[in-house]
Amino acid sequence: MRILTLTAALTILAGGAMAQEQPDLPQLDASVLETCLEGARGNGADGPESCIGKAATQCSRGANGQTTIGMSHCLGQELDLWDARLNETYDKLVALAEDTDKEMAILNSAAEKQLPHLQQMQKDWITYRDSACDYERSRWGGGTGGGPAQTYCVLTLTARQTIWLTNYLQQ
Repeated sequence: MRILTLTAALTILAGGAMAQEQPDLPQLDASVLETCLEGARGNGADGPESCIGKAATQCSRGANGQTTIGMSHCLGQELDLWDARLNETYDKLVALAEDTDKEMAILNSAAEKQLPHLQQMQKDWITYRDSACDYERSRWGGGTGGGPAQTYCVLTLTARQTIWLTNYLQQ
């Protein structure tokens, strides 16, 4: 019984110590991405792809931003922004494809339906993104840099897909 009590006490103390070791994580400023995208022009060096990673880079300059946990946190926060944009853009394209498919059906057009191709394309892209970024992580040989590398990969590919799909909305 004494061993059980001692074990429980040590577990509680260790848990408290671990909780205290959690560093303060830097916070991402979403306006960095928004401002960059608003000023982006064309598809060159000043295009929207130049904005990928900018908010995470600025975030990582904050307290504990250069730690593995800090980098992963900053990258994850920017990924969340791009993922939300991707979902919003995809939903708009789905609605547009549905409308176009309905119009074509009314006209008795022989044109292929857009919606199934859009859905399959996005499904295939997700498979590609996940495989590519799993490979990126594997290149780190189990090291702690694998996590941030994988997150940066997902961030980059998600941002590029968002930009690519956004171009369809602007046509």
